[in-house]
Amino acid sequence: MFKLNVTSQFASAHKLNGYDGACKNLHGHNWKVRVGIECEKTDKIGMTIDFGIVKQHLNALIDTLDHSYLNELPCFENVNPTSENIAKYIYDKIKNEINVNGCRVVEVEVWESDKSSMVYFE
Repeated sequence: MFKLNVTSQFASAHKLNGYDGACKNLHGHNWKVRVGIECEKTDKIGMTIDFGIVKQHLNALIDTLDHSYLNELPCFENVNPTSENIAKYIYDKIKNEINVNGCRVVEVEVWESDKSSMVYFE
């Protein structure tokens, strides 16, 4: 079994509705996102899945979040754009894009700072 990781980043603003603390106010983050993919085997040249393919799918998704006010996006219309919900949203979107040759997305990690991250997996 192999585990491949691809990382990207985006910048956005959000606020946490119903939260009793500073994050209830509008603020921004430079988010870092890591997608973890498990692969059962390699192909005839020794690769599991091309990093470029994963990067293409991840970056297309990240582009929809980059430089946005997350609270105004349809995907966060009914949920707070917390690290937890951002990780789950990215996982749910990308898991169907990367499901080839015995490879599947198993987790998404989202950092809102250098010292704080959230991992979503099923």
